[in-house]
Amino acid sequence: MTVITKKTLIAGQPGTKKWLQKYGEALTCVRYKYDSENKRKLKTVELVVEDEPWEIDHNRIPANKLIWLMVKYGEVQIGKLIRAAGGKWNPNKKLWELPYKEAVALGLENRIVTIK
Repeated sequence: MTVITKKTLIAGQPGTKKWLQKYGEALTCVRYKYDSENKRKLKTVELVVEDEPWEIDHNRIPANKLIWLMVKYGEVQIGKLIRAAGGKWNPNKKLWELPYKEAVALGLENRIVTIK
């Protein structure tokens, strides 16, 4: 099914009145989509189903952030694990570089090094 969104209307714009009456404040937008394969025009609505307080966690590390890992000389097996997970050795820094989520999956959080 090939569906293309041609128009997105924010709640309150012309073309959303009927849906605002039906869904009220929960309505965020109305989308007009077209299915060229089945020759259909689709109208969808986006609704807010939950609204709760939220604050940014400044201590959270993004899963894809590249971090540095310290591995001591002779810890060959750990180096092989890191390489198998997509890690790269940096000979200048003498540290391994790996995405944070991979380091956590391998249980290597205690080897993370902060470089300034």
